[in-house]
Amino acid sequence: MKVESKEPYASQEEYRKYIIRYADVPAIELVPGIKAHIISSEKITLSFASAEPNAPLPPHRHENEQMLIILEGAIDFVIEGKQYHVEKGDVIVLPSNTEHGAYFTEKGARVIDVFSPPRQDFVAKLEEVKKHQKT
Repeated sequence: MKVESKEPYASQEEYRKYIIRYADVPAIELVPGIKAHIISSEKITLSFASAEPNAPLPPHRHENEQMLIILEGAIDFVIEGKQYHVEKGDVIVLPSNTEHGAYFTEKGARVIDVFSPPRQDFVAKLEEVKKHQKT
């Protein structure tokens, strides 16, 4: 039995207040071989990232907590100097200021990153790309 909705559909203005179309967000290059679509709010940043096969992600750290959800591919992820092999379906949880990097395998990878607080550097890169698209 189908449940009938009683609520009216949102207007376009109301829709834009809550819904972001992934395809409308420009991809930015985070580092060579890794691009991401960035969506950010007041308290979190999402990064829908794609890595080319065999792309390296240099070791780094940031104040933001981070969770990575592996959607496709495989990664040899390095956390505090130790290597962890992760694949589709795995989730990595990184506390603030944890050194990490990665070696993407020949499969490449697609991941969703969640950061809290928001990654202001990612937001700034996205704004720069949007500014150049308008000119």
